[in-house]
Amino acid sequence: MASAANANLNAVRETMDVLLEISRLLNTGLDMESLSICVRLCEQGINPEALSAVIKELRKASESLKASENGAN
Repeated sequence: MASAANANLNAVRETMDVLLEISRLLNTGLDMESLSICVRLCEQGINPEALSAVIKELRKASESLKASENGAN
């Protein structure tokens, strides 16, 4: 039973490593933690396209805040 759990864990790690490599090739800017969260959300039924749109909007908002902070200094 422990060996089956280890095999499953290794498969999950390998899958995440492959997804991270694909993410890097596509220049998504997602780190392993963010990618893991996105995968879990998709597994829970979140629409991947909607998730992508939210991430893009959050990045725009973050860049806007950083630009306004730099302009205030």
